[in-house]
Amino acid sequence: GSRRIVPYLDMPLQHASPAVLKAMRRPAVGEKVLERLQRWRGICPELVVRSTFIVGFPGETEEDFQRLLDFLREARLDRVGCFAYSPVDGAAANDLPDPVPEELREERLERFMEVQEQISRAKLAERIGRRLTVLVDEVEEGQVVARSYADAPEIDGNVIVPGAWELEPGDFIEVEITRAGAHDLLGVPVDVEG
Repeated sequence: GSRRIVPYLDMPLQHASPAVLKAMRRPAVGEKVLERLQRWRGICPELVVRSTFIVGFPGETEEDFQRLLDFLREARLDRVGCFAYSPVDGAAANDLPDPVPEELREERLERFMEVQEQISRAKLAERIGRRLTVLVDEVEEGQVVARSYADAPEIDGNVIVPGAWELEPGDFIEVEITRAGAHDLLGVPVDVEG
């Protein structure tokens, strides 16, 4: 099979609300990011985009947070990390007005992760019926655990191949994706000789 390099992009976005980005002393780039993503994906549909966000930064309002969720739904990033802000001793941010109560910071983190999980599920579901070349990681009694070659394009998880197969860790096999979950895909080997 053709081994293509999978372009992998890490964009440390942190937030999507101009007010919060300003408080973080970061450039406000929300609109431009979406335009850029669209353009890059047009050029390279396999693009894998990762980013990290912070919720509950001092001064973050419900409206700011909603902007972030809207951005997330539109950007449909492949891999997303999110942290609830925590006041680090002596950090300049501790002096910022309107700290967000801890309970609310945690609640926003949960809501953020729920939205991202729906996006991840939808992105994985789009892969049903497609073929992937995967690398065998573990051979268990009833299944093989593999991952797609270039550090799992668009999959922050594994490709599970049910059944007992004569395979060794390190083997490459081609599978057709039959089912998708929140993090993992299920596939069946494609009979290359057939």
